[in-house]
This record gives sequence, structure tokens and C-alpha cells, in this order.
Amino acid sequence: MPSAELDALFKPRSVAIIGASRKPGKIGYTILRNIIEYGYKGRIYPINPQAKEILGLKAYPSILDVPGDVDMAVIAIPANKVLEAAEECGKKGVKVLVVITAGFGEVGNVDAEKKLVEIARNYGMRILGPNIFGVAYTPSKLNATFGPKEIREGNIAFISQSGALGIALMGWTVMEEIGLSALVSIGNMADLDVTEISEYLADDEHTRVITIYLEGLRPGTGKRFIETMKKVTKKKPVIVIKAGRSKRGAVAASSHTGSLAGMDQVYTAAFKQTGILRAYTVEEMFDWARAFANQPIPRGDRTIIITNGGGVGVMATDAAEDYDVPLVVPSEELKSKLREAMPWFGSPKNPVDLTGQAVVDNYVKALEAAYNSDEVDNIIVLYCRTAILDPLDLAKAIVEVAEKHRDKGKPILAALVGGEDVFNAIKHLNKNRIPAYPCPERAVSSLAAMIKYRRFKEKLS
Repeated sequence: MPSAELDALFKPRSVAIIGASRKPGKIGYTILRNIIEYGYKGRIYPINPQAKEILGLKAYPSILDVPGDVDMAVIAIPANKVLEAAEECGKKGVKVLVVITAGFGEVGNVDAEKKLVEIARNYGMRILGPNIFGVAYTPSKLNATFGPKEIREGNIAFISQSGALGIALMGWTVMEEIGLSALVSIGNMADLDVTEISEYLADDEHTRVITIYLEGLRPGTGKRFIETMKKVTKKKPVIVIKAGRSKRGAVAASSHTGSLAGMDQVYTAAFKQTGILRAYTVEEMFDWARAFANQPIPRGDRTIIITNGGGVGVMATDAAEDYDVPLVVPSEELKSKLREAMPWFGSPKNPVDLTGQAVVDNYVKALEAAYNSDEVDNIIVLYCRTAILDPLDLAKAIVEVAEKHRDKGKPILAALVGGEDVFNAIKHLNKNRIPAYPCPERAVSSLAAMIKYRRFKEKLS
């Protein structure tokens, strides 16, 4: 697949909005507003035969009236007018259609969907959709969606087969301070599908991890999905939520996007074969993605846990066993270094218990010992709120030590348990590329995903 085909989707030099509206609340209004206000620098052409100007831009009756070339056309008009608009786009030389409109294969209107694809192929156009909320690519400052205007920039790509979920998660990722490189709504996948989009993003320099909400594949595309995703996961981690696991869920998926949900065990086998990491909740998917986006892939499995609370240390240890995260057994040499970081009644075993009397200096010494030890590949830092250690002070210290030792290539993740001030410390860590979570199990689960991906790549080599 030539990358130039999809450059028009992610890096268009010009965008036309067919169905641009002057009325706030209309999809055509919101998409045009988002494109303008998010800061897109290319040429923007509103298409509306009833308007001369929309949001300060000259409007055109038809795309054929636009004076310049058009790379991408966003179509947001009634379903019965889409085919005519697609034909005009083909005559204009448009490269890619983003078809927002619903009312095609997902409701049984299969013939119209086939005709749409036929028109596109006759003119050499590609189609994203139909039945989608749009596409966004933050490096291009492009937000061609009818979701929220704000998208936090980052290096996580999110592909969603559900429009409503995708829109909801746009706001959720901003609240959670999760940065996105790309956001792609794939809907019915009449032409461009999850496989092609993933293949393109595997070579995107701004994307470090690909996340996908998937209900099912189109009939006859399973083999290509497996063959392509094997290549994609060699380059980047891919995390998938596969919905429609139950019988009733599969029926719901079929009526939602017209996709083939299939037997869940078939998808499980395909994911295992290709190295795709399967998450079961949105929280889990983005927990893992945050870790991949901000930390190096582990060079080994040996993990050390540093904590100021025995309880959270035990919980993390249980989680490590549940998720197959090997905990290093410290040598006497490493134990000696760790003892220097704690009072006499602390424990240099793993988990390393600095005790509730720990202050910033104790954590710093323990982290230095872990970073400087050849016995340790990965670090998990735990903290329970105490009166003697301000969580933000600890967060700043963790960032400083991690930055100092960044060249060692050791992933570090954190879990801080407490109230509002702890939440602020978690935000500080995440802003500074240290994946941080409000409970130990989520940190361990995220590291486990990274280790699992490392093992998969190791098998391939």
C-alpha cells in the first residue's frame, strides 16, 4: 500500500466539507469549526449550495466549483445524496473521502455501500467509513471530527469502530492527559479498514503505540489482517479491545457496524499469533498505551518494587504473579546498597520496603541502587500517602532520577495511593513521561504488557 494514498487522509493539503452548515449543533458545522479552531493550516473549502460564507470562509455550491485541488472531502449529508457527491468528488480528483453519513451496510443498505465503493474505485479514491465521526491527526493540526475540539497531542494512535465510544474517549483522554497522534473512526470499513490504517501508522514517526476498539472484521479479510498485523507488531505494539465476546454482544456488533464478530476464540488465536495485546477495558488499554508511549521496551523481565507501605507491596507482589512479572531476588551486594536507603527495620528484599518513615532521600537512594544494578531491568515505585512525605515532592524526585538514568533503558512505572494531593502528584509524573496510576495492580499490569510484547519480539528474532 503506497503511503501517498493515506497521506491525503492524515496530511491533506486541502479539505472540503460537503454538508458544511451555518447552524451550531449540526454535524457539518461542528466538523468545519473543529478543523478551523484546532489550527489546520491547509486550504479549507465549505460546500453548501445555500450559503455564500460559513464561519468566515467562502462557501461553494459544489465541490466542482472549488478553484483549487482537494485532497480530502468530508461528506456529512443525507445518505440518499452521498453517491452523487462521491461522483462529483471523483470528477474533481479528490484523493480520499471521509464519509460521516450513516445509513449504509449497517442498516442493510448493502447495495448503496457497494455502489459507493465502486464509484471510488472508478476514480482511484479511497474511502474512510461510512458511518463514522471523522479523523484527526495532531501533527497536522487536523481535527476533522464532530467530537470535542480539543485533542491532547502525543504518540498514541486510536482506531475505533464505534463512533460514540470514540467521541467519548476524545474527552476522556484529555481529562486523563493522554496524548494522541491519530484518532481514526473506521465504522463500516467499506474500503479502508483497521488493517490498512494500522499498516500506515506502523510507519508513522509520530506514533509509538496503536490502540484499537474492534467489533469485528469484514468477511474475507481475516487472512490479510493476520499477515499484515504480524508485520505491524514487529514495528510497534498494538493493543486491541475486541468487543462482541459474548453471543449477544456479537449480535449487537453485527447490527452496529455490519461487521463479522465471529467466535471469540478465533480472534484470541489471531491476536496470539500476531503479537497483538488484548485488553478487556478502556482503562486497561490506555494504561498499557501510556506505558508504551512514555517508556522504553524492557530489555529483560527482572523487576524490582520499591515501596513505603507493606500492604501495597504485597498487593503488587500478588499482581506480579498474576500477570507473570518476574521479581528479581536481590543479591547480597544489591541488598547492601538498598539497606543504605532505609531504617534498620526496613526490608531490602523484593518488594523493597522503605517503611512508612521514608522521605524523598530514601526513595532516591533506593532508585539509584536499582538503576545502577545489572540485576534489575524494570522498576515499579509505590507510595502510600503519609504525613511525613509530600507526594508532589516525591514525584519531582522520581522524575529527576529517571531523567538522570534515561540512557540505561530501564522502564519505570509508579503507583501512588491517596487523596487529592496524590492525584496531583500522579498528574505531574504523567506529564513528565513517568506512567503513574492510582493503584499498584494497574502499574504491574502495564509493565506486564510491555514484558509480554518484549517476549513476542524476542521469539521473532
